[in-house]
Amino acid sequence: MSELAIEVSNLHKSYGSLEAVRGVSFDVRRGEVFGLLGPNGAGKTTTVEILEGYRRRSAGEVWVLGHDPEVRDRGQQQRVGIVLQSCGFYPRVTVREAVEHFAKAYPRARDPAGTIALVGLEEKAEARTKDLSGGQRRRLDLALALIGDPELVFLDEPTTGFDPAARRTAWGVVRRLKDLGKTVLLTTHYLDEAQALADRVAIVKDGRIVAEGPPDQLGHGRSRYRVAYFSNGRRVEHQTDDPTELLHRLTRDALARGERLDGLEVTRPTLEEVYLHLTADADSV
Repeated sequence: MSELAIEVSNLHKSYGSLEAVRGVSFDVRRGEVFGLLGPNGAGKTTTVEILEGYRRRSAGEVWVLGHDPEVRDRGQQQRVGIVLQSCGFYPRVTVREAVEHFAKAYPRARDPAGTIALVGLEEKAEARTKDLSGGQRRRLDLALALIGDPELVFLDEPTTGFDPAARRTAWGVVRRLKDLGKTVLLTTHYLDEAQALADRVAIVKDGRIVAEGPPDQLGHGRSRYRVAYFSNGRRVEHQTDDPTELLHRLTRDALARGERLDGLEVTRPTLEEVYLHLTADADSV
């Protein structure tokens, strides 16, 4: 079995004269949480829809769990779970009934009660779907995507509309999926979410990948450490690849002068800062 769950090589997608995806290449390892990021219109949604088998590519090679997603295959589809940006339910069925109904479509479904518990809906198991909050509906979306016990899960903006507490609960679900050995491809506009959850991310701009790697190692020279402090009421900031040597020198000189380095902090650029730098001339979202 290949160590790669997803392989994308020189992917192109055009709509008439518009080239939405322009030679995208990346891979996702099994058991990895991979974040695909980018502003609206960057090509990430088109890329994900090609991976999910909903859209045909114009050129390039794509393999999902060793299978070409353009070739519809029920066995392959049962190995993949998809959480779309929005889903619909019969409004009068309960959460338990919805999950049990979907379970019947899979030969080796997860336990419905356990799946409901996994996404944190135990207390709402007998609630009708029409009475769920927006965040609870998204959890039900996730439960329905997981009931077939997929190897690979696509999460498309999974926490849109969540309050902060619900977002953190959803993050815990994603981490549990990783603990279960699942592979997750995540798209999100919340950069703190990608920073917290993703092992690696790719940033897409104008149909091309402009950066790829672990969230704290992206950018060209922008992963350097930032050392900042206040001196005589003025903020002083340095950038360095070796904060140990710089801190030694700064503190030694301050002690020699009998001064304090108030508010001393050592930080690295966040994923959000790198993202904004790399997509600076793209429309904000």
